[in-house]
Amino acid sequence: MKRQHARFQSMADRRARVVAAAVAVTVALLSHIGPASADLTNPVGQVARQAALQLQAAMHGTGLHRQHALAQAPASGNGGTSTVPATTPQGLPTGFGYTLDVSMAKPYGNIGSATRWLPGGVDAVAGYGFDPSLRASLSYYELQHYPQGFNSGSVPLYIQGLAPPLGTVDLSTTHIDLTTKDRFFFVTLSKLFRIGPLPIVISPVYSARWATIGGNGNDIVPFEYKGLPVTGVHVRTAQYDTVAFTFPFLSTPRMFGTFTAAPTWLAHLNGVNQENHMQWYQVLYLEYKVDDMTKLFFQPQSSRDYLPPDPYAQHVFAYFLGVSRKITSWSFVQLTLNSGGPTNYAPYGAVALTCQGLPCSQHPAVLSIGGLKATQVQLQIGVGTPSVLPF
Repeated sequence: MKRQHARFQSMADRRARVVAAAVAVTVALLSHIGPASADLTNPVGQVARQAALQLQAAMHGTGLHRQHALAQAPASGNGGTSTVPATTPQGLPTGFGYTLDVSMAKPYGNIGSATRWLPGGVDAVAGYGFDPSLRASLSYYELQHYPQGFNSGSVPLYIQGLAPPLGTVDLSTTHIDLTTKDRFFFVTLSKLFRIGPLPIVISPVYSARWATIGGNGNDIVPFEYKGLPVTGVHVRTAQYDTVAFTFPFLSTPRMFGTFTAAPTWLAHLNGVNQENHMQWYQVLYLEYKVDDMTKLFFQPQSSRDYLPPDPYAQHVFAYFLGVSRKITSWSFVQLTLNSGGPTNYAPYGAVALTCQGLPCSQHPAVLSIGGLKATQVQLQIGVGTPSVLPF
């Protein structure tokens, strides 16, 4: 009995040492390399806001604004105002328009000790209206975030190839750096059509995205899929083709609302993607004009985001809620709260940690990832016209 007890004690000690080594290697490895961060981005949100601005100009004189003696219409694709008679039918803004701003963000939610402000970003939009029915634009956005569920709580620890977990790892001791900066580039062509007095904007869009995660300088991060590690994949790099249809449904002296429906296709499969059929994006945009200098906006969205670690598209529900204030006729400040996560990937954050061999102190550890959710407050200061970051 003493020998058997000693053997069990030896096995327990060995297991404790392995768990301790796994925690140590997690701290060393994941402080520099983390999984893809929560996704708050797709090509449709940016297009919906841009189309809403264009429709506000196009709807002057259609009967929905006839109660105004004079109406304010955007003088460019993204900013400026010009006084026009409300009885004069308008089209899309013509000529050159722009937006340029710098931004910073602070994350919230179940993020453990990762509560510091995130790195700053830059947004730039340039558009040109060829005539009242056709406008083109190029857009570049940077969005900073930190995902929930990777910096608090405990997850099971596995050894590659073994089914039962070896123990657990306290994520609060790993100090994982998952600060993520997503970058987006959009090419958009907007065409105005009218159904009677009602204007509709149809926007073909090509979008490309890429990112940096933690201190990596890139977005190549290992992850577990079906019990095996996947390496060498750019986890937040993808390209999409979209056709957005934007319809106005509300127009008063102070309020304006549009709905955007957008079929979207992944440009190509990558990583562990399993299918590539059309996905529907839906964006509702509501705006309330407090005065000539201040606007409140609310933008709830349902999207189908699709990144290389996703076998199937994520069903993401999220919102942007914010206020924009003109500082001068050509400058602005904007504060936005945005939050969102998928409903078909759970739980949020880290699901498990798999050590690729024994001893764990000499082998890499790979995270298994569930749903990716993030919440942050974004502050923007810029010139031109405020724009909601792409979602």
